[in-house]
Amino acid sequence: MTQSLKAMTRRQLLSRSVAASAALVIGPGFVAGSDAAWAQTMDALKPETMATLIQMARDIYPHDQVGDQFYAVAVKGYDVPEAVDETEAGIHALDEAARAAGFDSYLKTGWEKDRVAILRSVEDSAFFQKVRGGLVTGLYNQKDVWPIFGYEGESFSQGGYIDRGFNDINWI
Repeated sequence: MTQSLKAMTRRQLLSRSVAASAALVIGPGFVAGSDAAWAQTMDALKPETMATLIQMARDIYPHDQVGDQFYAVAVKGYDVPEAVDETEAGIHALDEAARAAGFDSYLKTGWEKDRVAILRSVEDSAFFQKVRGGLVTGLYNQKDVWPIFGYEGESFSQGGYIDRGFNDINWI
């Protein structure tokens, strides 16, 4: 018997989840953060595919201080019907590379250094290049991410950076 996600309590939701590295694959069309502080619904992709994309994004542009929910937003653009075949094929190829390296799948590869080695083995593929390129804007154009990096936004409308502390960044 399948219970509607809307009718489940938080305890039931967490007890039914299957853990993944970056996210929990809860059920059809639903991925949640491992800390259950965020969730992402899918319209076209399988939850396992979205969880793998999130982990892939985190491994391509790793920032410990940036939460998984921002990576989920960055790859949400692949969850459209016209991108499903290409995305599923790309994740399948990534999983095949993981199996060739001795792991069950990319998502189940526990160590970051092993996942990075798998990514390096597919970095010349069109799928990898598309995801990597899309993350530049998908991740770094999120205004909620900017304060994490100390970026205060555009400055033209406020007179430029010279008079607004252009050298006050303390994380470099």
